Amino acid sequence: MKNGALQTKSFAFAVVIVELYKRLRTEKKESVLSKQLLRSGTAIGALVREAEQAESKADFVHKLAIALKEANETEYWLELLHETHYLDPDAFSSIHRDVVELLKLLTSIINSSKRRISQ
Repeated sequence: MKNGALQTKSFAFAVVIVELYKRLRTEKKESVLSKQLLRSGTAIGALVREAEQAESKADFVHKLAIALKEANETEYWLELLHETHYLDPDAFSSIHRDVVELLKLLTSIINSSKRRISQ
């Protein structure tokens, strides 16, 4: 089921984000961008978890739409950290691939859920 995959992947992504945040703070002495990344990157999984208890199908879609916005923002912070040389190309490539996968999953689930609501 897609939702199970989304829950698993968003939680695993949050763990990676926390580890990256710790590394950026200690090794690179970077605090402003990394804090933004931490906030948006961990919010994705929290919103997915919140959507599990949605009050309606519309509420479910709404919560996942906010998760999608957080994933998009996370991609921005990752790109900025990469372009400003806080993230090396290998680290960026790996984590960027993960956020793109989350963006695709979220988009797919939102679109299919919207189709079911309108039927």
